[in-house]
Amino acid sequence: MTEEPKTYDHVFPDIEDWPIYKLSEDRRNFIQEIDEFTLDRFMRKPSPQLTDIISKTIYLERIRMKEEPWKVDPPNERQFWRRIRNKLVGQSLDRSAEEARKTNEEILRQVIHRYSEEIVGTFRIGTFLFARRFLTLFFTRLLNTAASRNWQRILGSKHRLADRLLVKGKVEEVRSLIQKGTVVIVPTHFSNLDSILIGYAVDAFVGLPSFSYGAGLNLYNTGYTAYFMNRLGAYRVDRRKKNSIYLETLKAMSNLSLQRGVNSLFFPGGTRSRSGSLEKKLKLGLMSTILEAQRALYQKGEDTKIFIVPLILSYHFVLEAQFLIEQHLKQMGKERYIKSKDDFHSIRRQLRFAWQFFSESNDITLSFGQPMDVLGNPVDINGESYSRHGRRVDLKEYFMSNGRVTEDLQRESEYTKMLGDRIVERYFKDNIVLTSHLVAFAAFEILKNQNNRLDLYGILRLPPDDFVFTMEAMRDVVGQLKARLIEMSQNDEVKLSEQILWDVGLLIKDGVSRLGTYHLAKPLRFRKDGEIVSESFKLLYFYHNRLDNYGLERQISWKKYVLEMV
Repeated sequence: MTEEPKTYDHVFPDIEDWPIYKLSEDRRNFIQEIDEFTLDRFMRKPSPQLTDIISKTIYLERIRMKEEPWKVDPPNERQFWRRIRNKLVGQSLDRSAEEARKTNEEILRQVIHRYSEEIVGTFRIGTFLFARRFLTLFFTRLLNTAASRNWQRILGSKHRLADRLLVKGKVEEVRSLIQKGTVVIVPTHFSNLDSILIGYAVDAFVGLPSFSYGAGLNLYNTGYTAYFMNRLGAYRVDRRKKNSIYLETLKAMSNLSLQRGVNSLFFPGGTRSRSGSLEKKLKLGLMSTILEAQRALYQKGEDTKIFIVPLILSYHFVLEAQFLIEQHLKQMGKERYIKSKDDFHSIRRQLRFAWQFFSESNDITLSFGQPMDVLGNPVDINGESYSRHGRRVDLKEYFMSNGRVTEDLQRESEYTKMLGDRIVERYFKDNIVLTSHLVAFAAFEILKNQNNRLDLYGILRLPPDDFVFTMEAMRDVVGQLKARLIEMSQNDEVKLSEQILWDVGLLIKDGVSRLGTYHLAKPLRFRKDGEIVSESFKLLYFYHNRLDNYGLERQISWKKYVLEMV
C-alpha cells in the first residue's frame, strides 16, 4: 500500500521564538561581533603579511569592478576602494612597523565592516508569511495541476501538495534534534529551485523553524527577488569575491551564527551538479566553520551540540538539465566536445513543452539522511553520538588537549575532511532511486554497450533519431539492475522508491513517462508502436549519471542486443 504523506505541526509555533528571527532583531550587535572576530584573526599575522593581504584585496576588487560589474553593487564602490588604496599607500607603505600596523588595522576594520554589512541578511515575519502562501500556490501549480483542473483545486490544501513533495527519511530524528541543539542541513544540489523547495518543505511539512542559507548576490539584481531575499533570512554570497578578507568575514558569519543557535543550510558541493551525478567532492570552507563553532561552544562551557543532516533531493526532471550537461561536457571534453545543433525551436515543439509543463503531474522526493555530529559520527534521536561499531562517543574529548578544550585549526581541518567523507557516504546510502533514474541508466548503458568502440563524446555525437531501444533489451537490463538495487537496499547501500518494486514493464513505463517531463527534447519516450526512442543522448546521459559511482554497470550480464535502426 502507498504510504500516506505526513505533515507535522511546528516544533516552535511562535515565529518570534525562532533563532533566525532573534538574530535578525540583534543584527547590529551580530555584525559588530563578526567585525571583531574577523579582525582578531587577521591581527594575529605579522604586519608585512597584512599589507600584502590588503594590497591583493584592492587589486582583486578593482579587477572585479571593471570586468564583472553588477546592478546590485553599491554606487560608491569605486570611491570606497580608491580611498582604501590611497590610505594604504599614504599611511602604511614605507612607514615604521608600528605605524603600518595601526593603519592596516584601520583599513581592515573598514573593509571587514563593509563586507559584513553586505553579507548579513534580515528576517521579517510578514514577508515570511506571504512567501509561505505564495510558495504553496507555486509548487501546487508546478507539480500537481492538470490543465483541465480548475483554480479551486489548484488552491487546494497543502495535503494535496504533500502527495507531490514527498518528504522521507529521518524526519522524526531531525525534529527532535532541533530542540536539543543546532541543525545544519547539507543538501545535494541539482536545480535553482533547491533552496526555495527545501525552505518550503521544512516549514510546511516537517514543521521546522526557518534556516539561514546563502543566496548568490546576483539574485538581488532584480527588485522583487531582492525584496524577498533581504527579508527571509538569506545571507548574501558574492562568488566574484575571492580575496581572503571577504572569505574570512563570510566564514566568521557562519561560525558565529551557529554559536548563537541559528540553524543553517548550505550546499557543500558549492554549486549545482553539472553532470547530474551525486556530489563526490565537497568544498570544505564553510564546513570548517561547523567544527570551529562546536569547539568554541565547548570552550565557553556550553554542551550544545551541532548536528549535521544530509538531505538528498531526487527529481524526475531538472529544469536546467540541458544547460548543466552542456557546461559539464564542455568543461570535461574541451576539444573533444562538439555541441550539436539544437533542432527544437519550432512553434509546435514549444507549444507541446508549455502544455506538458502545466498538465503532467510530477513529484520531488526529499530524503533526510542519517544525522551525525561534527565528526561524522551517527547520532540517535536524543543527540547521543555513537561510533560505527555502536560505542557511545564523548564528542568533547576530541577537542581537548591536556585536560581542556583548545583551539587547534590543523586538527579541526582533519576533522572537517572526515565530516566531508561521511556526508558523501550518506548521500549515496540515503539517495532514493526513482524509476526515471533506473530507466535512464539502463538505456544509456545499452547505448554504450552497442557502441563500445566509441568514447563518450563519440556516443553523444551519434544521431539519436537512428536508434530504437527495444523492449527486450530494456526489460532484461532494467530487470538485472532492479535485482541488484534491491540487494543493495537490503544492505543499507541505497534507498528505493516504492515504484522500483513494481513489475518491470510498469516500472519502465513509469520511468519513461516521467523522464524529463519539461524538456523539449525527450531523453526517452515511447513511439506509437510501443518501442522506446531518445531525442537527446546528452539529456539521457545527464539522468543516467544519477546512478553513477554505484558500480551498477559491472552487474549487467550482456546479451547480444542490437539497437534497431529507424
